[in-house]
Order: sequence, then C-alpha cells, then structure tokens
Amino acid sequence: MALTNNPNVLKWLDEMIALTTPDKVVWIDGSEEQLKALKEEAIATGEMIELNQEKLPGCLYHRTEPNDVARVEDRTFICSRNKEDAGPTNNWCDPKEMYAKLTPMYNGVMKGRTMYVIPYTMGPIGSVMTKVGVELTDSIYVVLNMDIMTRMGTRAFEQLGDESNDFVRGLHSKANVDPENRYIVHFPEDNAIWSINSAYGGNVLLGKKCFALRIASYQGKNEGWMAEHMLILGIENPQGEVKYITAAFPSACGKTNLAMLIPPEIYKEKGYKVWTVGDDIAWMRQGPDGRLWAINPENGFFGVAPGTNENSNFNALESTKKNTIFTNVAINNDDMTVWWEKLDKNPPENATEWKGAKVNGKEYVAEGNKLAHPNSRFTAPAINCPCISDKFNDPQGVPISAIIFGGRRAKTAPLVYQARDWQHGVFVGSIMASETTAAAAGAVGVVRRDPMAMLPFCGYHMGDYFQHWLDMGEKLGENAPKIFNVNWFRTDDEGNFIWPGFGDNMRVLMWILDRCEGKADAVETAIGYEPKAEDINIEGLDIDLEVVKGLLDVDKDLWKEDAAGIEEFYKKFGDRLPKELKAELETLKKNLD
Repeated sequence: MALTNNPNVLKWLDEMIALTTPDKVVWIDGSEEQLKALKEEAIATGEMIELNQEKLPGCLYHRTEPNDVARVEDRTFICSRNKEDAGPTNNWCDPKEMYAKLTPMYNGVMKGRTMYVIPYTMGPIGSVMTKVGVELTDSIYVVLNMDIMTRMGTRAFEQLGDESNDFVRGLHSKANVDPENRYIVHFPEDNAIWSINSAYGGNVLLGKKCFALRIASYQGKNEGWMAEHMLILGIENPQGEVKYITAAFPSACGKTNLAMLIPPEIYKEKGYKVWTVGDDIAWMRQGPDGRLWAINPENGFFGVAPGTNENSNFNALESTKKNTIFTNVAINNDDMTVWWEKLDKNPPENATEWKGAKVNGKEYVAEGNKLAHPNSRFTAPAINCPCISDKFNDPQGVPISAIIFGGRRAKTAPLVYQARDWQHGVFVGSIMASETTAAAAGAVGVVRRDPMAMLPFCGYHMGDYFQHWLDMGEKLGENAPKIFNVNWFRTDDEGNFIWPGFGDNMRVLMWILDRCEGKADAVETAIGYEPKAEDINIEGLDIDLEVVKGLLDVDKDLWKEDAAGIEEFYKKFGDRLPKELKAELETLKKNLD
C-alpha cells in the first residue's frame, strides 16, 4: 500500500519498478513491528547475525564480501550535463552516456527479490533546513542501517507533502556485488543517485555522503546554503551558556574524537560540559537573525570501529552498546559479542574473523593478521551517545560562533591560528592538507590537499565551491563566524607528538571561543593571528610555556615551500579559481618575505 499520494514519487517509482522488476514491493513505514519482522527475516536468511541480546541489546552483525569493504572513489561519478561543472577533482561522465551504460545493468536486477521503498529525511522533521529522500533498495541491511542513520518512514512523506518534487531519488541494488561493474553515480541536475554492485554502507546508504554532501553541496550552491563535511559541538560554560563550533578535518585527524570530546579535569571541575550535535556532516544556512545556523542532517553515527576504545573515545564506544549494527568486525564466539583491534589488548581466543573463518584470535593476531577489517564499522543511534546535545532534534539548529579547519602537519602548521577575516578564512580552508603517515599509502610525509575536507564529496566544480563560500561570507557580513586552523599533530625530531591531544584539545577551543567573544588577545603573524603562549591554559599538563611557544612557531622557510605547493594545487582550478584566493596567496607570499 502506497504511503504517499505525491504524483512525482509515484511516477518515478513506477518507472523504477518497470526497470528492475522486483517480485514484490514493500513500503517502509518505520514502524517497530515492520522493523522487527525485517530483522527476523535477515537473521533467518543469514544476512544478519544476532549478537548477545543481554550484553548488546538490539545489536546485529553483518559481513560484506571481501571485495566490498570501503567507498570506491574511482567508481564514484558526478554526471553533470556540462563536463566543466563537475570540475577537475571529480570523475565525470555525460549523464546520457551513464544512463545508457547503467540502465541495462538494472534491467530485471531485482527479479526474485523484494524492493524496499525507504522514505527518509536528512535533518529533523519540521525543519526548514531538512530535505527528503526516497531510496529504493533490494537489501534489508540498507533498510536497517537507514533506520539508524536517518529519520525514516511515513513522517518523511509528511515533510515532503503531496505536490513537492524536491526529493532525492536513490536507486540501489546490490546486484551480484561485482567489483568490475560497481558504480556510485550522482546526477545533480536530476536530483538522483544510482548505486549498483555494492552492499557496503558508504556506497549504499545513499542518505550519507551521496545525498548529504555530494547532492546537497550542489543544492546548497543553488539555494544559498552550505552542506559541509563537519562535526558540530557545543561547549557549555559554568553559567549554562552554550557556544557552538563546526570543524572540518580530513580522515585520520581525530574528527569523531573532537566531536565527542570529554573535558579535562581542570574544566570539568569548574562545570564545563561538551555536547555533540554531529560527528560528520553539517548543513548550515543564514537564520532570520542574520547568523549562521547548523543542523546535523544525520540521525546516527557510521563510525570506524578499530581504534575506538574507552580511552580514545569513551562516548563513541558507549553509543554502540545497544541497537547498533556492526559490519566486518570480529565475533567472540564464546559470548557472541564483538571485538576489533585496539578495543582492548585481549583478542578473543575463540573468534570468527571478519571474513567468516573460525580462528584462535590470539594466534591469528600475533601473526600480523587483523581480526576486524581496518575499515570495519558500527552504525549507532546518535541518541545513545552520553553527550548528545539537547538541540540534536531542534528544527532551528544551533548558531555557529567559530569554524575550524585542521590537518595533520608534522612541522608546518602551528597549534592554532585565526584567519584575519572571512575571505582569508576561505583561503585557509582551501589549502587544508595532511601529510601521509603510513607506508601503505606510498611515501610518508607527502602533502595531500583536501580543501575543507570536501575533496571526495563536493558535487560540483571546486573552484565554484570556493566562490560559494566567499558569497556566503558576503551574505553573512558581520554575523559571519570567525575561522581558525588547528594542528594537533606537530612532532618533535624523534617523530613523537608534542601536544597531548584528545580531551586537552579543549584548551585550544577555549582560546578560540574567547577570541569569538573578544576576550583574548592575539599576535599577528605572517599566516594570521596566533594566541600569546600564556593564553593557552596548560595547567595540569606535562608541558611548559617554552613548548607552547614552539608549537606556535611559524617557520617561514617551511611556509614558503607550502606556498609553492598551494600555487601548484590552485593551477588545477584554472579560471574558476576565485581571484580573491589568488590575492590571498600573494599576500601570504609577501608576508613570508
């Protein structure tokens, strides 16, 4: 029975049913009864494994094919009508050509299967910032994950209404999970996403990176708002006032840890608290008061399991204790619980490793094998997080005081600096970079630029994306948040991290908030404003003022090298690079002389 009378939805659905020919069509209403029945079916067929319901209530386990364990950037396309609009950082194909290639693959692909029709919203129900999507899939795994990651079910159609055509059309089939024919394709002008031959979350939960960043960034450009790869956190002072920050980091730079930060003792005992609004994606637009307001479009966390433990991220681990789906981790066969690398130092002896083999975990790991896949995941409801903000479902969102960019730089970037103004801040975001760490990724120390951490997720030309940032700054005027850059990863000559990181990063956030409120001084340097060393609170830390001075040091020779790298990177964008950013680069070079 259809859950909507919207003719735009029904017409599209009829076309997709005619193409994929499923044996039956099930509308997902989001009810507990329906979800319970789907879970039971998935457990009966072996698609999901039920975990220990006393220790991990509501938790399930899923295993993907070994060839299908991560996002596939070389198989991800932006199909804009004009090649130039996709830009130099995306794979492009002519939409006509791509439809012609994919349509035969979808032809009859759901024969013998059930098509699930998933209506969902990205963002809280009732918010002007919220958008609606409909995903068609032949995977119960997708339905159960979308239930955690989005607001799924009948309410989404109420948000859409009976006439609107503003919904993202997602078509997914796991088909034969054939890596040679795996495609994750975005048609921005058609508001459509087609995904085939994958069953891994990042490629098939189409509300996540596909809609919430690639399609939404394109919508945001056209509609005057921003879809960003950013966490959102609130810091509450002892008087009960909360100030909100968004922050963008490339992968492996501690984004989730910062989003769920636990304040160090010196702040905790005074009554400071940290609240998580989002760990991955922020949608931001100007509110009626002129300020920039943000929502987290997601409803859950799709986190990397290995490395998550009580010390690295207590709140993330707590989030996984109930109603969570674990993918490609290891199973402890003795009590049907889960394990992954760095969860603790005791791999289970009687284990099933991520590909499904029964092993002695201790011996298996000792030989250099991994019990859990390095990109194994948990899908956990945000509501489980002990520090989830009471504004998490607020349709208004939260007002943003500061925007933070960051990367992993051993020597170049200081612990923290502030952009001189919005335009300079856009420059700072556009030159964001990390240095490669593991030998597996090729040479160590290679600088990889990842502007605003959006390189794999921007749904259009990145030069136009920079221009959109500049336009937003103009619109916000004096209400624009202040922009900062942080680097927790400065190392000494032996390669050890100097700054303690984790919860102690709050010490830097406090200076940032003081700057936003005009309460802290700064020193002007060649690259922007820096704190006076004594204005970073190091009480209770094993470092002294001299070390902080070192962390704030700006090595002009290294920055000159970096400026040359920026110049090289900017060439990619040709005449679509905003002239303002060229001017900022010239200013930087002049300042370094």
